[in-house]
Formats: sequence, C-alpha cells, structure tokens
Amino acid sequence: MKNLLFVFILFFSLIASAQNKIPNTQLKTLDGNTTNLVDISKENDLIVVSLWATWCVPCKNELDAISEVYSDWQDETNIILYAVSVDDSRTIKRVKPLVNGKGWEFEILFDPNNELKRALGAATVPVTLIIKNGEIVYRHTGYTPGAEDNLYEEIKKHL
Repeated sequence: MKNLLFVFILFFSLIASAQNKIPNTQLKTLDGNTTNLVDISKENDLIVVSLWATWCVPCKNELDAISEVYSDWQDETNIILYAVSVDDSRTIKRVKPLVNGKGWEFEILFDPNNELKRALGAATVPVTLIIKNGEIVYRHTGYTPGAEDNLYEEIKKHL
C-alpha cells in the first residue's frame, strides 16, 4: 500500500512539474520563418507570451492596454512580449492588418493549428504567461481592465 501511494505521488508530481515546462511546438513569425518558445526562452531570461486571436475582444483589449505601457516596461525591465495568434486559416489573414492598425510593437507569432494552445491546456484565450529560463512561472487566463498592472508586478517579481 505504501509503495502504491509513493508511485501515485511521484506520478502526479512529475505531471505537475512537466506542466511548468514550455512546450516545444513550432510557431511562425510574421515574415514566415519558423521558431519555438524553447529557442526564444534560451535567448531571453524572461519573456511574456500572450495567446490571442483577432476575433477575441478581451484579447485585443489586453494587448491594447499593454501596448500603452509596453515601451516603459521595456525601458525598465528589458522584457519582450510575444503575442501568439491562434487564428485559424480563415482568420489568420486579419492578423497583420490588425497589428499594423493598432501599432502594436510586440513580437507577433502564429499558432495556426493551435498546437501551442493545446500543449498548454488552454481552453480559451487570452492566456498570458511569464516564462523564465524555459519555465512557466506565471499564468493568467482572461482579461479585466487593470490586469496589465498585475502582470507588470509579476514581471518585476521574476527579474
């Protein structure tokens, strides 16, 4: 019985720790190159990743709010935000015009087959992550006004 309990605890602790690792899924850049978050996180100690879609009003509201303070965040923390679009083949053509129209200065990536979204177990968007050295150290789903302030406080905690 003790052995069974030990195996059970070990199994679930491995699952819990594996969920903190970022998945190694392929993403596309705006210019059509392929990358992934594992490589990106090797180049940067701390990054923010926001999964969003053009049809998602809370996603656009969140990115608009972050956009207003993003240059200050970069000046103070050197943080880079990767906005990962989960738009599918029907709506992906809307991403570039939307980004250009809003003047977002984030790095834009595409997850057109929702591989990253599925690997993260994200049921819906927006999902915002802080990744430090390849590990997810903060995760938030949804958006309410002011959440960008909480996100910035979390960024500062993990610097």
